[in-house]
Amino acid sequence: MYVIIVGGGNTGSHLAKILLADNGKHVVRIIEERPALLEKLRKELPPEVIIAGDGSSPSVLEKAGVDKALVLAAVTGSDETNLVITSLARFEFNVPRVIARVNNPKNAWLFTKDMGVDVALNQADILAHLVAEEMSLGDMITLLKLKRGEYSLVEEKVYPTARACGKQLKDIDLPEECTIVAIIRNHQLFIPRGTLGLEANDEVLALVHASSLSDFASLLAPPRPVERK
Repeated sequence: MYVIIVGGGNTGSHLAKILLADNGKHVVRIIEERPALLEKLRKELPPEVIIAGDGSSPSVLEKAGVDKALVLAAVTGSDETNLVITSLARFEFNVPRVIARVNNPKNAWLFTKDMGVDVALNQADILAHLVAEEMSLGDMITLLKLKRGEYSLVEEKVYPTARACGKQLKDIDLPEECTIVAIIRNHQLFIPRGTLGLEANDEVLALVHASSLSDFASLLAPPRPVERK
């Protein structure tokens, strides 16, 4: 996949390294104009990856091969610049997938499809959701979100005192729109069958609707202490 990253700061350089490390599956170009960052990038990335110039300039985007790009990520530190880049990528060069970083949460409303943005990465919003999930779901880990976040693939550990511990799957009253996908025990993966019992410290992978996450977590987590009045 041909990917263009505009912005060579920590976010852009880290993204480039991840993509380049993926067994040669991706061709990556990263655009940056600041001399200090260009010097740093040249120490970390292959020379052919780095394009020196202003990523909001059509000629620089063309030099980076925007006509071949399947994905463009605008991750500079300026929301105004990122929006100019996304508009050019979508409406001038017809890049199929355009991603933009939102630096100031107050500007998040601008990052829409009308501005060429398919995915807006609002870091403050992401952090808020992570904090909320950690507070409400205990040790549950969200591995993947599907259907715009309506469903989640989650991993949850079975606690020794959990309601579901020691029960066979067929005897566990799972919440609506929840299905167990796999169980990992002692580094072995088990396909769920009705007669398979849950043991302490099992790791359960499940596909769960957003409305059922808390109910599912409560089955595998330790019981909450009864509050004394």
